[in-house]
Amino acid sequence: MRQAVPKTNSFINKHLFYGYDVWLLAVIVFLVCLGLLMVASASISVAEKHLHQPLYYFWRQLLSVAIGFFVAFVILKIPMVFWQRISPLLLFCSFILLVIVLIPGIGYEVNGSMRWINTTPFPLQASEPAKFCMIAYLAGYMVRRSEEVKTSFAGFVKPIIILTALSSLLLLEPDYGASVVLFATALGMLFLGGVPLSRFFSWVSVAVAALGAIAILSPYRMQRLISFVDPWQDPFNSGFQLTQALIAFGRGDWFGVGLGSSIQKLFYLPEAHTDFVFAVLAEELGLIGSLLLILLFCFLVWRAFMIGQVAQARGDMFSAYFAYGIGLLLGGQAFINLGVNMGVLPTKGLTLPLISYGGNSMIITCSLLAILLRIEYENRNGRRLFRREAGVYAT
Repeated sequence: MRQAVPKTNSFINKHLFYGYDVWLLAVIVFLVCLGLLMVASASISVAEKHLHQPLYYFWRQLLSVAIGFFVAFVILKIPMVFWQRISPLLLFCSFILLVIVLIPGIGYEVNGSMRWINTTPFPLQASEPAKFCMIAYLAGYMVRRSEEVKTSFAGFVKPIIILTALSSLLLLEPDYGASVVLFATALGMLFLGGVPLSRFFSWVSVAVAALGAIAILSPYRMQRLISFVDPWQDPFNSGFQLTQALIAFGRGDWFGVGLGSSIQKLFYLPEAHTDFVFAVLAEELGLIGSLLLILLFCFLVWRAFMIGQVAQARGDMFSAYFAYGIGLLLGGQAFINLGVNMGVLPTKGLTLPLISYGGNSMIITCSLLAILLRIEYENRNGRRLFRREAGVYAT
């Protein structure tokens, strides 16, 4: 007997914008606008000094937002059955991208990492679409192999082997942060898919031990761990980035120094408009602004899980797993970035979704959120509209 659909949408059903969840849309748009403001504020001095264009990074980020919104608009019109059917192909594409980026002449190095494919005029960061592809593939796999995942050891190990291969390619770039996020997201999805607790926790332990060993055995990662434990021990070298971020938090106090008035962004805080944009936000908007941002990300994650729960209750397991994966990915990446900025996690090169500067991250995040909006749309309209719009994709 089919489980009754939870009435989590009763309030939101009354507040729709062209058929979509207005509250989720409002939070997304607010975060994007806040991100544009913070990128402009955090990068204006650096852009003026090095490029003689104060708003250089702002205009590029605005273009990325425009592209991201266009891609999201297209994705909103695509039924979820289409993504389910091509999910194995998406996995293949992610492998191709992660291999291509390692080929000299095609991939190129930035700050010691070979993460970018030379696609003029906008370089492609291979790890970003790989996140989207991995979530789609794993959601499809868990539908196709549902019983095997829950009852068989092989059903659990197969996606772990694929994930390990993907992570190995990411570590060759190297991109340790993306590997951690992918592993955490995949393990979370498998747990929600019904993997027995004993098997789940044993493999979590193995994954944590493996990732920990990789971090410890790599000299520069080990140096990051040491500086994270006590950044004030070497505040002008290995601990410089973190100490400057902590100073920014201290200056912010309750209500901040005012938008655009940060001192730390004036060549004190490296990567102020990318990895450490949250520290600049904390300095300019204070504790109140920081807490508001954290609450908005909590809403996004909560909403993703509620949408997934409704999809699961109506029997659409692919959409449910996809929604869970989106919530885990965005929540995990935001948690790591915020933790790094506040000094509670070792420094990692991960952007803050929708806030940090980065065109690839913005476009993929908009795509994932469009998928989430599409799932919520299908939850409300049910199978009738879903099948009608699916058309040729369902044949």
